[in-house]
This record gives sequence, C-alpha cells and structure tokens, in this order.
Amino acid sequence: MKPLIVIGASAGGVEALSVIFSSLPPDFPAAVLVVTHIGARDSVLPELLAKTSALPVRYARDGEPLLAGRILIAPPDQHMLVTSLDGQSVIELTRGPKENHTRPAIDPLFRTAAAAAGANVIGVVLTGFLDDGTAGLAAIKACGGTAIVQQPSEAVAPSMPQSALLNVQVDQCLPVAQIGPALLALVIGRQSAAITSAIPEVTVVENRFARGGGDMEELQKIATPSTFTCPECHGALWELHAQQPRRFRCHTGHSFTSTILAELQHEKAEDAIWAAVRALQEKQRLYESLAAKATTWRHAGTAIDYAAKAAQAHEQAELLRSVLLKAAA
Repeated sequence: MKPLIVIGASAGGVEALSVIFSSLPPDFPAAVLVVTHIGARDSVLPELLAKTSALPVRYARDGEPLLAGRILIAPPDQHMLVTSLDGQSVIELTRGPKENHTRPAIDPLFRTAAAAAGANVIGVVLTGFLDDGTAGLAAIKACGGTAIVQQPSEAVAPSMPQSALLNVQVDQCLPVAQIGPALLALVIGRQSAAITSAIPEVTVVENRFARGGGDMEELQKIATPSTFTCPECHGALWELHAQQPRRFRCHTGHSFTSTILAELQHEKAEDAIWAAVRALQEKQRLYESLAAKATTWRHAGTAIDYAAKAAQAHEQAELLRSVLLKAAA
C-alpha cells in the first residue's frame, strides 16, 4: 500500500494540526488519519481543521478505503481502526472498549495501522496530557514504521510527546511547524514497502480486543494477573509483559497505562471521599433533627445523645473535607 500517516493529539491538538495541515499540498500523496480525544460529544473539529487545509477534511466512514490526499478524523465515541478487506486497507469504526479511559483513543489506530501497513506507516504524536499514543507508536516502530514526535518544549501539553520520547526510539522530534514539511519529504517518491517485520503477538492480541474480540485465554498469552481492578468495569487487571510504560488490560478489553490508571484511581478515591462527606453531613442533619424532636418531647438525655452524634458526624465530615482541600492545594 501507499504511505499512511497516522496522527494522535489531545490538549492543544487543534492548533498543532492546523499548522501541519496548512503545509500539506493538495496533491499530498498519502492518506492521513487523525485521532483526537474528543470523547462522545458532538464536535466541529473537521470544519475547524478544513479552514487551514488544502486537503479535504471530514469524519471517517466505516468501510471506506484509504485514499491519498484525504484527511479522515475519528468520529466521536468511536475507535478508528485500519483493517484489510479484499486486499485493500479500509477504515473500521467500532465502539470497542475504551482505552486509556477514552474513545476514540490513539493507540488502537496506531496498532492496527502498524499491523496492516508495516513499514508504510508514519506515526506522529502531538501535544496532549498523559501518555496515550506511546504504546501505539512503539507498535509502529516494531512493525518497521517511522515515528515522529512534536518537540515537547513547544507543546501546549508536553506529556504525550515526552512519554513517546522516553519510551520509543523516535526517528524525528520536531517543532510542529516542521512536521508537515517532514511528512511531505518522507512520502514523496516513497515506494510501497512489503511487510517484512513480524507483527508482535501483543499487537495481534490487543488489536482483537480493540475490535471487541479477545478473551481470557488470549490475555494470558501477553499478560500476568495484577492486584489492581479495572476502573471501567471493576474486573481484574492484567499487566502486559515487558511494556514501557507499564500497561494494564482487563479481559473485557479496557486498557490503561500505569499513569492513566493512577489518575483514574485518584479520581475514584476523591469521589468516594466526597460521597463520605455528603453522607456524614446528612447524618449530622438527621441527628440534629432528632435532637430537636427529643427536646420538644422533653427527653433531655436522648436529645444530648443525638446532639453528640450530630457533632461527631460534623467533625468527621470536616476532617475529610480538610483532607480533600489540602490535596487540591
């Protein structure tokens, strides 16, 4: 197949993508596939990016072929994958399990593109928080493809490109203004390459999970049970073998880097503490009303007991609240 460009971006991605697309000519000889973390909400992202692009920009459609000179964006709440149909590479859209707590996610696109196109793939990781895209970029490199990363020092959110640089043997680290010209130089006159690198087993298995398949037996081939639970479905998480950064996956298909797992566990712990604060405040109000009722009925001892319990609930709620506020400071 012809060269294929796959790009992942998150926070600050609209600006970075606009700069790149503005430098691509209308006869750009490669297909460009883009995932940004738009989640499930409606978005005018294609319209925004089309304003700076000489190439047509729109959401991808399930089953459409990959054609040069076209920019396709992953639609809201759908992973965009690359698959083969009758010997031709086409788009596959799926509502498979979230990866790194997002759908669409970058890693599924990068992994399936690597498996489908091998050395013909050029992967680009742009600005964004945390580390989605790193594992997918590693899969591209493992299958013979090329890896480009935005220079973290100029990224709105440097975490994603920093993670890629720390964990993947990147071919080029460039300011965003130089990425478009670099892509053009890489694809002009480039001949289609045969897929000579063996697809790693972990990539094969993870791609099945991204498509809604996979099972416990397959997970056992690439991972070892951990002591952690999945923040999405609360099943057991398995740690994937020899992955940098460390990654976890449950048998239903949810996947997380260790960094994103820690962030989600922090959020769930905070939610639980706020829920405890709410319950204690309700307990305080209930005992205060019981104390008032007991006073009206001249049950002095009972009123004192209820008032003490209300005061204890108030003290406990304030203690938990202070913990939360200190953590946020």
